[in-house]
Amino acid sequence: MSVLRGYRVVELAGIGPGPFAAMMLSDMGAEVLRVDRADSVGAEAPSWDVNARGRRSVGIDLKHADGREAVLRLVEHAEVLIEGFRPGVTERLGLGPDDCLARRPGLVYGRMTGWGQDGPYAQAPGRDINYVALAGTLAMVGRPGVPPVPPVNIVGDFGGGGLLLAFGIVCALLESARSGQGQVVDAAMVDGAALLSGMIHGLRAAGDWGERGTNLLDGGAWFYDAYETADGRYLSLGAIDPKARRQLAELTDVDPGADDRSSWPATKERLAAVIRTRTRDEWCATFDGTSVCFAPVLDPGEAPDHPHIRHRGTFTEVAGVVQPAPAPRFSRTPPAVAGPPPAPGQHTDEALSDWGFSAEEVTSLRAAGAVR
Repeated sequence: MSVLRGYRVVELAGIGPGPFAAMMLSDMGAEVLRVDRADSVGAEAPSWDVNARGRRSVGIDLKHADGREAVLRLVEHAEVLIEGFRPGVTERLGLGPDDCLARRPGLVYGRMTGWGQDGPYAQAPGRDINYVALAGTLAMVGRPGVPPVPPVNIVGDFGGGGLLLAFGIVCALLESARSGQGQVVDAAMVDGAALLSGMIHGLRAAGDWGERGTNLLDGGAWFYDAYETADGRYLSLGAIDPKARRQLAELTDVDPGADDRSSWPATKERLAAVIRTRTRDEWCATFDGTSVCFAPVLDPGEAPDHPHIRHRGTFTEVAGVVQPAPAPRFSRTPPAVAGPPPAPGQHTDEALSDWGFSAEEVTSLRAAGAVR
């Protein structure tokens, strides 16, 4: 039995962080029912869409009066609803928080946006890179004197977005168990990206964070960076503490001199030249068993086959697609992937039946064009 078994989630289909949050809840045992657009029914199941794993799908026309009513019927049987539209869209559809909480007073209504539900940018278009930029987080990533480097879409969409929403939903569920009342969770990627950078703001306040790429944790330090090896691969070093730093200097025969910030660039050049003299695996063998904090920089295809990763079961395979396994671990109630990504509307009849609709009602909804 997984930790969220018995909880039901209605997910209004979206992209990026909303599906990621729904995937996390499903991995933890919640029953997630995705409401796909009726006009998307007929598309093949996207086995590559990892964030869509672990739920069933119904095809419903949200603009059809009967379709709207069908969703509200589903809400009556759910503890959570997730939506990722721009602010005001679900209200116009008649599926906003007031509409849904009227049907299910204890509902947790999870909202996922980039800019948030209010503010000057609330209705503006945007993407992950924009939210991370406005939060001040993008400016922290990269080398000095060159443009900042987008951290893929991990910081905004997933860390500062979907993960934040999933955390907020579980917090609201805990509160609802005490109060019996539901509420709205306003998760915004701009807020989450700022939250993730909290420690850096603390370092700035302490006067210990300067220009991008010159600091302790952003590749500025000679002992904390990724270095190219003789075979064109890379090795990560994180020898922050004094013992690890001394041992790194000894094993590479690199004298850091005074080892203050002014000396870091020159020491980095010397260390880079040394690291390029051996292959990645040779350096791993050199550092193995020492106090030097190191790891090979594995590409996404290599990572699942590393002995430690295999031992941990960090990756799994679903429908022929290798992908990250559910996390974190639990001692009594292990999480599990409930199944591969569904095709839009794949489970319309069976899911509606399981959620309280009679066969006659499903037939009537199909005849009206409200579901597919």
